[in-house]
Amino acid sequence: MAVYTEVSDDDLAKFADVYGIGEVLSCKGIAEGVENSNFLLNTDKGSFILTLYEKRVNPDDLPFFLGLMEHLSERGVKCPRPVHAADGQMLKTISGRPAAIITFLSGMWPRSVQTFHCAELGGALAEMHIAGSDFTIKRKNALSVDSWRKLLNSCEGRGEEVIPGITKELESELDFLEKNWPTNLPAGVIHADLFPDNVFFRSEKLTGLIDFYFACNDQFAYDVAICLNAWCFEPDLSFNVTKAKKMLGSYRKVRDFSADELAALPILARGSATRFLLTRLYDWLNTPKGAMVTPHDPKEYLARLRFHQSVKGPGAYGLDRS
Repeated sequence: MAVYTEVSDDDLAKFADVYGIGEVLSCKGIAEGVENSNFLLNTDKGSFILTLYEKRVNPDDLPFFLGLMEHLSERGVKCPRPVHAADGQMLKTISGRPAAIITFLSGMWPRSVQTFHCAELGGALAEMHIAGSDFTIKRKNALSVDSWRKLLNSCEGRGEEVIPGITKELESELDFLEKNWPTNLPAGVIHADLFPDNVFFRSEKLTGLIDFYFACNDQFAYDVAICLNAWCFEPDLSFNVTKAKKMLGSYRKVRDFSADELAALPILARGSATRFLLTRLYDWLNTPKGAMVTPHDPKEYLARLRFHQSVKGPGAYGLDRS
């Protein structure tokens, strides 16, 4: 469960009063998420999300994250909006942690991804990329290709405890990615973590994008590649080209890909798979027994990586260069 810091009733009442959101009626921890402590806060004025930013989050990044959500919301993107306190500030402190209150979005994330989910996601992702084009605060992607070898080295060769031969396989993949990674593609603000549990739906309609705490500036097509990996593989780890075609087709209706982006998609998908394989491998090796968070199995992303290594062009994702 993603609650690392408890909040007393007195502190919670005082905090809510600073934001002018009414009398607290209930406060319940939210199980989803691994980075921060999240609570569903119900008051006599409505429902809100209270987030306490834990030690893994750099406090210097919080103005970017909160400012981005406000910026995107003002431009019509379906995402939470930070609530301002009486003094105009979005960020305060509670229980010794930086904290913010954001608006509540109705909907459920899809436990079983269908093609209509992918179609809705593609258009929403493109709209987010366009809406963020004039956001002035910048944040470097701290988990891009130039950080992956350091992450592998931090595993100290212990990856063999999880997957035999994984260290050598990843070293070879990093050699390829570092040599061939594209650097001149259209870029701007990306979400960088748009997994199904960060997208809400009501019936077949997308109602919101959440959890912008990996958002950064990077190449748009890399964000698309992350979504390919997160949304278009079945539970048996086979690739569903129909889901990919729906997602990418909807994206193109809002923001079309350049020829260079299409050509780079297979390597970007390899990079995305490598990034999540590495972070999952690190967490698998370093999460203490009995911790409140269960680490994700890195083997799932090794299967994705190996699929993308076999891809020869965008046609494998249901696309062409036209």
